[in-house]
Amino acid sequence: MVDTSIVTLIIGLIAVVYAGYLSFKILRVNPGSEKMQQISDAIKEGAMAFMKRQYKTIAVFTVIIAAILWFLFGMPVASGFILGALLSGLSGFIGMNISVRANVRTAETAKKGLKEALDLAFKGGSVTGLAVVGLALFAVSLFYSIFKDPVLMVGLGFGASLVSLFARVGGGIYTKAADVGADLVGKVEAGIPEDDPRNPATIADNVGDNVGDCAGMGADLYETYVVTLLAAMLLALIPSVSGIYNMPVEYPLMLAGMAVIGSIIGTWFVKLGKSKNIMGALYKGLFVSGLVSAIGFYFITVLTKNPLNLFLATLVGLVITILINVITEYYTATKFSPVRKIAEASVTGAGTNLIAGLAVGMQSTIIPVLVISGGIVAAYWLAGVYGIAIAAVSMLSLTGIIIALDSYGPITDNAGGIAEMAGLDNKVRKTTDALDAVGNTTKAVTKGYAIGSAALGALALFVAFTEEIGNVMTTQVSFVLTNPAVVVGLFIGALLPFAFSSVLMTAVGNSAHKIVFEVRRQFKEIKGLMEGKAKPEYGKCVDIVTKAALHNMIIPAGIAIIAPLSVGLLLGIKALGGLLIGVILSGLLMALFMANTGAAWDNAKKYIEDGKYGGKGKDAHKAAVIGDTVGDPFKDTAGPALNALIKVINTFAIVFAPLFVAYGLNLF
Repeated sequence: MVDTSIVTLIIGLIAVVYAGYLSFKILRVNPGSEKMQQISDAIKEGAMAFMKRQYKTIAVFTVIIAAILWFLFGMPVASGFILGALLSGLSGFIGMNISVRANVRTAETAKKGLKEALDLAFKGGSVTGLAVVGLALFAVSLFYSIFKDPVLMVGLGFGASLVSLFARVGGGIYTKAADVGADLVGKVEAGIPEDDPRNPATIADNVGDNVGDCAGMGADLYETYVVTLLAAMLLALIPSVSGIYNMPVEYPLMLAGMAVIGSIIGTWFVKLGKSKNIMGALYKGLFVSGLVSAIGFYFITVLTKNPLNLFLATLVGLVITILINVITEYYTATKFSPVRKIAEASVTGAGTNLIAGLAVGMQSTIIPVLVISGGIVAAYWLAGVYGIAIAAVSMLSLTGIIIALDSYGPITDNAGGIAEMAGLDNKVRKTTDALDAVGNTTKAVTKGYAIGSAALGALALFVAFTEEIGNVMTTQVSFVLTNPAVVVGLFIGALLPFAFSSVLMTAVGNSAHKIVFEVRRQFKEIKGLMEGKAKPEYGKCVDIVTKAALHNMIIPAGIAIIAPLSVGLLLGIKALGGLLIGVILSGLLMALFMANTGAAWDNAKKYIEDGKYGGKGKDAHKAAVIGDTVGDPFKDTAGPALNALIKVINTFAIVFAPLFVAYGLNLF
């Protein structure tokens, strides 16, 4: 019989090779004029410099933690941690590496028209998407083919989660400190357009799009992929699962392999039709990817001689994904009423803009939570806790193409910036603006998907944690609210996303403060800068945000490790279980709220810039810029980083469960 893990390992490599093929095609495209290339090179150099410094910092922590894991749990767990960390970082680096090269080529291709520019930008995004799912599937398949025991693979998930947290936090602080600083002085004070070459922070802003959205999202969904697969494989070891289903450990791997094939096929269908509907073209690829995956899931279920209930659980995951995407688009796209109401509120000032945005963001959590809750009930009814894990794995079937949609955003954003700074024809800027407007929505949709999949994956991880505790203690542990330890754990867990987000928001605010003073200084001291006769010192702003991001990413990572370690050792296993549930629930709501609020504020600003309520430079626009400025760290720093926080804490708890059982004080 063919080894399933070897087959999925090969499929993972095929995805990586195909991503390499797309990269080759992109690099053959004309990169434009010398001036365009100079701007692109500045963005590329800034991004690469940051990534190198960030990864050096991460490497130190990786080596220390790997040594601790080797001492406590042995070679398999430690080596898995190193591999998970290495490939998580690599997946983000690959995506960013091609994005900083696709941006200038998209700007050049925009001269030919919207269709050609969309095709190139999406190919650039597809490189990130396929590299992420390919490397994730490869890592899990490789480890399972060697050890044949999911329990020994928990280090893999922990390594992926920890690097994802660093990438999300560091990239998020970088991108939003630069963006906020550039907007506050450039747009609000000086009244110059976004990406104006006179703004000293504009290169740092464009660099941030890549290190935040491309590298950060790549690492984020890589670890979601690994951790969710791992959780399903761990749950397959439960006697109530292994006694009912055939090949329960390999079944999630097979689904993941089929999903990668679906993602590759889906990318072929993203083509702009006569209607010029960009979002429709992107959704076409998403629909095809889901359809191919669903058909494949059915045949895998039949071939493994499993009941169709498992196949129906995969459909639950697909339905959750589709609904979350639709709901997120409704609350964040300019064509729907929530964003337009925020824009209308901007007419009477920044205060009403902020109130309307916060209200929309709070409202946007209601339906997604009900959808996720309904999905959990349906999946559990179909196949128990294993069904919930299978639904989460099914959500991963769209990961490749959804990451492509996300990475497409920074590419088009950078393309617009390059077109502005290089002084290209207004027709080119109009094309890149059309692509970028959709990119804002796709980034919001991607964040909604990442949050939803993180919630289901984390729930599966929590069940795996309870099983691991039961195995260590040889008795089942229950988490009931009549136990004060559980209640205390719930409170601490619910608190963590607020404390974590506060640290990140403060970091962005302080860093943006420094950028504001630096931009003001250059406007004042560099003669002829505002007249376009002198060149700004772009490197000064790049250096400020780089140092700020690296300095401020340590404390959030510390929170993710110290909190569960302290609770597990001082308050015991039951308090730790309460903490895990608390952080999942609070983190899910906070992440949805922050991501959707920020995206809605951003698109309300863009809606006004399109000519509504007076357009650029008017009072409504100035109010909307302030709302967008507040929303920037919401949607691109704190909100997305909560996904990683949830999964780092859960995987950490599983890895160190034996330690907590043996040495925890259990005060209650």
